[in-house]
Amino acid sequence: MDCLTSYSLPAAFAFSKPSVSLSKPPFLAVARGAMPMFGVLRASHTANAPPSVDDSPENRTDKEVKLWGGRFEESVTDAVERFTESISYDKQLYKHDIRGSRAHATMLAKQGLMSVDERDSILEGLDQIERQIESGDFVWRTDREDVHMNIEAALIDMIGEPAKKLHTARSRNDQVLTDFRLWCRDAIDAILDAIKYLQVSMVTLALKNEGLIVPGYTHLQRAQPVLLQHLLLAFVEQLERDAGRLSDCRVRLNFSPLGACALAGTGLPIDRFMTAEALGFTGPLRNSIDAVSDRDFALEFLSANAITAIHLSRLGEEWVLWASEEFGFITPNDSVSTGSSIMPQKKNPDPMELVRGKSARVIGDLVTTLTLCKGLPLAYNRDLQEDKEPVFDSVKTILGMLEVSAEFAQNISFNRERIEKALPAGYLDATTLADYLVKKGIPFRTGHDIVGKSVALCVTKKCCLQDLSLDELRSISPVFEEDVYEFLGAENAINKFCSYGSTGAACVATQIEYWVNKLQINA
Repeated sequence: MDCLTSYSLPAAFAFSKPSVSLSKPPFLAVARGAMPMFGVLRASHTANAPPSVDDSPENRTDKEVKLWGGRFEESVTDAVERFTESISYDKQLYKHDIRGSRAHATMLAKQGLMSVDERDSILEGLDQIERQIESGDFVWRTDREDVHMNIEAALIDMIGEPAKKLHTARSRNDQVLTDFRLWCRDAIDAILDAIKYLQVSMVTLALKNEGLIVPGYTHLQRAQPVLLQHLLLAFVEQLERDAGRLSDCRVRLNFSPLGACALAGTGLPIDRFMTAEALGFTGPLRNSIDAVSDRDFALEFLSANAITAIHLSRLGEEWVLWASEEFGFITPNDSVSTGSSIMPQKKNPDPMELVRGKSARVIGDLVTTLTLCKGLPLAYNRDLQEDKEPVFDSVKTILGMLEVSAEFAQNISFNRERIEKALPAGYLDATTLADYLVKKGIPFRTGHDIVGKSVALCVTKKCCLQDLSLDELRSISPVFEEDVYEFLGAENAINKFCSYGSTGAACVATQIEYWVNKLQINA
């Protein structure tokens, strides 16, 4: 039964070398030759990025006047230009920048702030620039500072005067936030798909291991027996809350800052509701100062990612422990393991170790941005240019963590014989024995003491609770009867669990059914 084959994401989400027959979200990959939407782009381009140009001042003689340079009599120094540019990473916002400009130009024409011919010329030029970017033919210039100025200046070079009207009633302050909110919205959608994919992988793994009992732990000490399915579904539940936080964040960030301009709005007759609707926003942000100055949507996004990373790090730790010789509960396939450069025998669960480790990056991205935003006066400050790289990194990292966790789940097997041999150790049925005494009318605290003495006797005799004779049990308490053995042993203990959400077989079967239906798995 391969339940994964029944679940597929949209065709746009597919990456190479699947380990099962399943369309997988691409997360970090897009069409060949295009810039990865959710990959952080630095000055040294990646294989999927358009080629960089030698844009250093000493090799460029055509240093142009800035689009904002009217009141300045001299250019910025080369050091200032290098220090203040953001094009090396914010060029991945190009699709969202062009989309916002299309909506803005269309609105300006409707409001009589540019002609229809000028609008059409701008829209055609933007289409051409987008094609150039995606083919790798567009030249990104550091002296044009950022993605917005690069595209606008290129548009002016291409169509002339009409392009100079595009920035009417718009500042880079509201423009960048429009781009950034659109980007974050798309990123959240990709992460939600990745979470669902991991959930499907975990539920499928649970379905393949029906009835398998494993030791449950508290304080990393043997505690009670649990069904493996129950344990795996615990991670599915955590992922569902992660998805809920991201969905809630998406609702709050889905408001448009476009038209807020620098901070105070504009005296021109623009229609912010029109552009908000065109860009799929719920509506425009009510307060123009708030619209350009706050990054709480990014902080909330980063926080949701950090919590997801914590959950994934716990999954990673669980499987790293279980793959160790000391546990031996799982065997990862070679396809998700690595070796040692010096020790020939080693087979390491490195992907999940890195899932555990990379959570630190995602947490760090949140802390970086929280610190960045602390104490900033209203409204916009250039400090906020630094908000994007942590978000880009957080998204890229969390998508990678989700992807490799799903890969790992699809490529491990549980060692039933090893697990079954491990079950008798640790007196996993002790609490169930205490429940037995409660059912016999013994107060729980008294029963706790009786079971504790029973365990002490077992320690002395080096045996399990179920190995004690009835006479030995009655020497501790006369309440014990022959039916006590129906409560002893891991399997009997599992069969006694009946509370909602517990590890009892019937309860877990209900949980499995819920997730199979919710995730639309064809079991």
